[in-house]
Amino acid sequence: MPKLPLTLKQSAETRYAAFHQKVQTKKLPWPSSPKSVEALRTAFAYSIFVHRTAMSKPEMTVDLMTGNDLLRPYTMDDYALGCRRFLDDSPETAQLSEADFQKRLRRFRQREMMRIAVRDLAGLADLNATLLDLSNLADTCIGQALEFLYHRLCLVWGVPLDTDGRPQNLVVLGMGKLGARELNFSSDVDLIFTYPRDGQTQNSDKSTSNEDFFIRLSRKLIQTIGATTEEGFVFRVDARLRPFGESGPLTLSFDRMEEYYQVHGREWERYALIKARVVAGSLSAGNRLLEDLKPFVYRRYLDFNAFESLRDMKQRIAVEVRGKGMQDNIKLGPGGIREVEFFGQMFQLLRGGVQPELQARDIQTVLRHLVAHRYIPRETGTDLSRAYIFLRRAENRIQAYSDEQQHNLPTADEERLILAAAMGFDHWNGFEQALAQHRNCVHSHFNALLAGSDHDAPQDGAGKSLLEELGAVWQDVLEASRARTILSHAGFSDPSRALNLITDLREDSALRPMSAMGRQRLLKIMPLLLQAAGAADHPQQVLLRLFVLIKSICRRTVYLSLLCEYPQTLAHLVRLFEASSWIAELLNHHPVLLDELLDPRTLYRPPERDSLISELRSRLSGVPAEDLEHQLEVMRIFKQTNTLRVAASDITHVLPLMKVSDHLSEIAEVVVNAVVSLSWRHLAAKHGTPTCNLGDKTCRQGFAVIAYGKLGGLELGYRSDLDLVFLHAAAPGQTQGGGRAIDNAQFFSRLGQRVLHMLTTHTAAGVLYETDMRLRPSGDSGMLVSHIEGFADYQHHQAWTWEHQALIRARVIAGDPDLRRRFHTIRREVLNQRRDLSKLRDDVIAMRRKLYQARTPAPDGAFNVKEDRGGMVDIEFLVQYLLLGHAHRHPQITRWTDNVRQLQSLSHFRIIDRQTAFALRRAYLILRATGHRLNLKGKPAHVEKDRFHGITTLVERCWKRYLDPDAEY
Repeated sequence: MPKLPLTLKQSAETRYAAFHQKVQTKKLPWPSSPKSVEALRTAFAYSIFVHRTAMSKPEMTVDLMTGNDLLRPYTMDDYALGCRRFLDDSPETAQLSEADFQKRLRRFRQREMMRIAVRDLAGLADLNATLLDLSNLADTCIGQALEFLYHRLCLVWGVPLDTDGRPQNLVVLGMGKLGARELNFSSDVDLIFTYPRDGQTQNSDKSTSNEDFFIRLSRKLIQTIGATTEEGFVFRVDARLRPFGESGPLTLSFDRMEEYYQVHGREWERYALIKARVVAGSLSAGNRLLEDLKPFVYRRYLDFNAFESLRDMKQRIAVEVRGKGMQDNIKLGPGGIREVEFFGQMFQLLRGGVQPELQARDIQTVLRHLVAHRYIPRETGTDLSRAYIFLRRAENRIQAYSDEQQHNLPTADEERLILAAAMGFDHWNGFEQALAQHRNCVHSHFNALLAGSDHDAPQDGAGKSLLEELGAVWQDVLEASRARTILSHAGFSDPSRALNLITDLREDSALRPMSAMGRQRLLKIMPLLLQAAGAADHPQQVLLRLFVLIKSICRRTVYLSLLCEYPQTLAHLVRLFEASSWIAELLNHHPVLLDELLDPRTLYRPPERDSLISELRSRLSGVPAEDLEHQLEVMRIFKQTNTLRVAASDITHVLPLMKVSDHLSEIAEVVVNAVVSLSWRHLAAKHGTPTCNLGDKTCRQGFAVIAYGKLGGLELGYRSDLDLVFLHAAAPGQTQGGGRAIDNAQFFSRLGQRVLHMLTTHTAAGVLYETDMRLRPSGDSGMLVSHIEGFADYQHHQAWTWEHQALIRARVIAGDPDLRRRFHTIRREVLNQRRDLSKLRDDVIAMRRKLYQARTPAPDGAFNVKEDRGGMVDIEFLVQYLLLGHAHRHPQITRWTDNVRQLQSLSHFRIIDRQTAFALRRAYLILRATGHRLNLKGKPAHVEKDRFHGITTLVERCWKRYLDPDAEY
């Protein structure tokens, strides 16, 4: 803190001398702590409230200083103990009168407010500590008053009971800044009163309903802490946020609260409930109520329908800001505290249902999460956070000056100098300039909110004219010839075909049940959609795909709202739909993914594995452990969202093919790990945990998921199944430590069943992954989950050659680390054993012939890049033959599971020459890329017969060279 200006220093010294004289006159012990003395001296410079309190309560002030309470932070327990001390530890007895109780509670408040003010002004506590102290003080006072009054009222009316005879207590919900633990120095406390269940009080002489009891109790509580007496007040109370506002009953039961919000709840009440917290009364019951109200506050989907009310709220704020006398108000004025809070809470209402971390109550945490999840740029989050801290510090210092509920900047020169100095500035101009910078920054970000919807603003020249004309085309108010001319000008090469598509959509039965609001939004969207499609390279194709999407979302106005509010998403839609019918199909089936189009920074940049893990963990954190359906929905949306990001990066050539497969494989692995973890926790809670052994060593979890095929080889595609095998290491015996014990092996059988169920169950959100378990020992006739040693025995003594071929591409993707190491050992031992090359050759050729004969033949003149002779499967079989035939001499060649690095290993150990390895690797990648592109376009993996003549010739030549010159299949 800078050196005090001379006038403030003189004023502080005068106040300090007066206090010192007061202490001497009363013969009080002078504090021995120089730090406490200096803190008080500093606070005298900035606050007449602190000086006034010190002069009127010197004993209390000396007690604060001698006990070192000014120098240490308080916990919630410190406040509770301190309050009990003031109340003589007996609030539940009749020894204190209500008047005496109120007096003592106010004195406690005076002591702690002075302590908080001194610590804040002297720089002994940062903003967050000060806000938390003020909130904890309010919680303590409300809680102690409720406890005292409840017992007093029970003596008169009896204990309130529900119909089952269970005692009931009041639940006090703190709203606004109290709920968020962000209370400022002279803030009101916004409270809502409620109670769990209706019933009667238990008193044979004088009984009443629970409703009447708790209304009486709420009134007394407001009076006790809010009334102004000779000792002042504790906290001013505002109860107008309750259901039905001032006209509604002061308190309602939980059932009536829930009914109110379901039937009558308005958007601003959702906004208010974001910060609701139980501050007194029955904590467990209150938290259950807030959990039950979450579906009202946070929708389980991206709530773009909230835009209308949010825009209205923003407009009201803007109108109020433009009113007289608001420029100097740092809370409600332009760029003030309210604008920062609205910024964060808008995202909470829109996204809090699908991103549980955004359900935080305090704005600083919300801003951090918005940055972490890339909903806002890091610079925006930093700007708003710094501004918020500056504004809240200034607010507290304005209010700590005289303990008045004031948000306006001072106008008197001395008060301005005091505020500037308290904020760390040498003069008012420096503070005013910094304040203006922060407020301008906040107001700029605030004005940018919802700005994406401003497409109704006038556009210049032909742009506006074309949009108006396209709107007329959609509304069918033009002659067909004129409509075709407009569509031609918009870029449609076949305007007649485009006009037919428009007519078909307009008359489609799917649009008939649309609401008036939905039709209004569609009317806004269609000109923009037609304009965007017309600018594409293949406008009719894009228009057809867009219309399929419109039909799938027309009755789900939340998605129409998204397109209305963010018309720039149409540019991304056109780009993606033109490049890939698969993406169009994905979005048509799962329009929740449209939200991903809002931010190109995330759309075209798939997250790495650690970010995927954090994202899924965050999404699942807000889902109850027993809600399997919701867990599945969250995981499906997670998978679809990140697959879309990969596909968008793929078609725009941000990622090469191998990176695409890596990302798709990582998404699958993260999902499988989450499914295993959730399934394990569910079964362990139900049956306890199994004992697992590997040899003479105990392993922790004893379960592993082995990926074969495309996932095992890190070559997963957009439509790939997961080839999986489940292994366990159960010891003899039963589960222990909870629930109904079952056999250890049975536990793993049920675990495998639940994992498979979660992966393959079809819901409205789709399916996680189609899963193939036929590669397990003995195939479909084998056990779903095999013991690891049984698996080893099977691989060594019973497995067919094709099963060893499959094992080449197998790797552990989830499960116990010890089991992972054991599997790798088994895989290495099996693959590296010496084989009869003649038998191996015959087995490989026979299996290749079987697959070839079972394929669906390509049309005449076409070549299947995967299954036909000279295609990908031939290269894979050739590599597998060479690996199995030579691994006993070069064990290192079986290290990798993907075909590309396997070819590199074969080349490194000169099993095949470098030129051949390079040619085969290049051929394999070309064929993979071709199949991959066709997959994205929704087409079969067929190309013209002669397109890859050079590749097929190379592959067939290698087959004859390394397998058998006469091999035919």
